[in-house]
Amino acid sequence: MTQTNPYQPPKSEVADVGPTDESELASRWERLGGAIVDGLLVSAVIFPIMIATGYWKQAMSGIQPSFGVQLEYSLLGLVVFAVLQGYFLQKSGQTIGKKVAGTRIVSVDENRILPFWRLLAVRQLPVGVVSQIPVIGPILSFVEVLFVFRQDKRCVHDLIAGTKVIKATAAWKTQEEERDA
Repeated sequence: MTQTNPYQPPKSEVADVGPTDESELASRWERLGGAIVDGLLVSAVIFPIMIATGYWKQAMSGIQPSFGVQLEYSLLGLVVFAVLQGYFLQKSGQTIGKKVAGTRIVSVDENRILPFWRLLAVRQLPVGVVSQIPVIGPILSFVEVLFVFRQDKRCVHDLIAGTKVIKATAAWKTQEEERDA
C-alpha cells in the first residue's frame, strides 16, 4: 500500500487567473477622435445654456466673466459630462466618444474598469480645476494633453488616476466579473 504525504504540493498544474497584459494602447488619433466627439456632445448641451443665460454674449463682447462665474460653468460642464457619460463609464469604461473611437479606460496595472466616481473625482476633476486658474490654467491644460506623446501615451489625468486608454477589443474586465471569479 502506498502512503501519500498529506503535505506534498499538488501535482496538477495551477494557473493564476488574473489580469492579462494583452491590452493594446489606443493610438493618439483614436484618443483625439474620442475626445472631439465627447467635447462636441458636452458643447451641444452647454452652449444653449450659455446663450440663454447671457454668458456667451458677455464673453464675446470682451468682458471677462468673474472667476466665480467661470467656475460655475465649469462645474455645470462637469455635471453635464457626468449625466451624459456616467452610465457608459460605469458599465464599459467608455464615454460615447470612446465607443465611437473603439477605445476604453482601464486601470494601468490590472486592465480593470474603474468605478465611475473615481474616474470623475480623480481623472476629470483635478485637471478641470487646474484649467480654471487664471492665466496659467489654459497653459497647464495644453501641457497636460501633450503628455500623450510620451511612449506610454498617458496624459497627466491618466497618470493622476492610474489609468490608460486601450483599444476596446483588448482584454479587460469589469468589477462584476472580478467579483464573480
